[in-house]
Amino acid sequence: MPPKSRFTRLDAFTKTVEDARIRTTSGGIVTIVSLVVVFFLAWGEWADYRRVEVHPELVVDKGRGERMEIHLNITFPRVPCELLTLDVMDVSGEQQHGVQHGVTKTRLRPLAEGGGDIDSKALALHADDEKATHLDPTYCGACGGANPPSNAQKQGCCNTCDEVREAYAQAGWAFGRGDGIEQCEREHFAEKLDEQRHEGCRIEGGLRVNKVVGNFHIAPGRSFSNGNMHVHDLKNYWEVPAGVKHSFTHTIHHLRFGPQLPDNLHKKLGSRSFPLTSHHLNPLDGTLQETDDTNYNYMYFVKIVPTSYLPLGWERTWAGFRDQHHAELGSFGASADGSIETHQYSVTSHKRSLTGGDDAAEGHQERLHARGGIPGVFFSYDISPMKVINREEKAKSFLGFLAGLCSIVGGTLTVAAAVDRALFEGGVRLKKLRAKDL
Repeated sequence: MPPKSRFTRLDAFTKTVEDARIRTTSGGIVTIVSLVVVFFLAWGEWADYRRVEVHPELVVDKGRGERMEIHLNITFPRVPCELLTLDVMDVSGEQQHGVQHGVTKTRLRPLAEGGGDIDSKALALHADDEKATHLDPTYCGACGGANPPSNAQKQGCCNTCDEVREAYAQAGWAFGRGDGIEQCEREHFAEKLDEQRHEGCRIEGGLRVNKVVGNFHIAPGRSFSNGNMHVHDLKNYWEVPAGVKHSFTHTIHHLRFGPQLPDNLHKKLGSRSFPLTSHHLNPLDGTLQETDDTNYNYMYFVKIVPTSYLPLGWERTWAGFRDQHHAELGSFGASADGSIETHQYSVTSHKRSLTGGDDAAEGHQERLHARGGIPGVFFSYDISPMKVINREEKAKSFLGFLAGLCSIVGGTLTVAAAVDRALFEGGVRLKKLRAKDL
């Protein structure tokens, strides 16, 4: 026998010699069952360790000088694209200059012909089809008595009908059909307008705007500022040929502020562990508004809540994320590591006829409307000072996983030993009782 060391007295795991051990059938069954239980519980512990939870928190939004993107897709079946104008304004009432945008107007066939697409045109300054390349290089068209627009293709001149219309808008003058204006008669502006009177229009695309209180609206006619007022040239909208009637019946197919959450993330946020099944749904998607009144105004008051989704490991790439305002339109707000800066919103709506009156037809005779205004669809948005952060975190640390694994093994074996001991002792006593009876 080897000599005893000083640690022998501290041994808490005393051993028995092989000859003193007894193996039983019940002990073998208990051993197999305990191993199955250990494996099953260990697998559950591993799955729990690998599980990622999303923890929401509400904080004060301390960001400054940020921007956000507005993505829209709206159809107007009873107003041609030639009459529609999209304007974006901030809280001061001034138009935001230098707004990065990628908006497309799509001409639609009349409703009687199915409303299918005719062609699409991007809203861009000096598009190729608007350049007067067929004119003499020395040609300089008059602007109808208005000052030439600052963004004219040829400084000091109005060589296209569009530039004359812009000059009239900057002067605050109504333009009409362009009768008597050389450029518009050459481009057959009035004839093209009459051809499109029965058409509809779909406006879709994105805008990148300052993250401040503001509004954007879609209304007929060129817009211009008259003092402190924002005005639209409505002459071509109101003066229509016989048998033609415009209205702002519209369908909002899609409207969101910021990038859309991926489907896999949407499912994760709507899972049982995080039961927000309506998380980040856009409440205006699929909205249909119908009217036969030419002078009708729709207003949507939107409350925007900044929302972040931060996956595991987001800290490594977050440092330069907020400075990516130069990113391509549609990509701002989504980082390569999967983190997303977007916005949720709630909305209330209001509609009224610009001729005034009440809502007696809807059972609200006490509700009176003021006269005047601009027909169209207006979206007024306000930014919440609070921000929702959905942060991914591990459900359990690695040390917690090891502690749980040890607890499973130790606890299962302890219970198994107690069960085996009880079965063994019970078997021995039964044998003794039977021996006495014999």
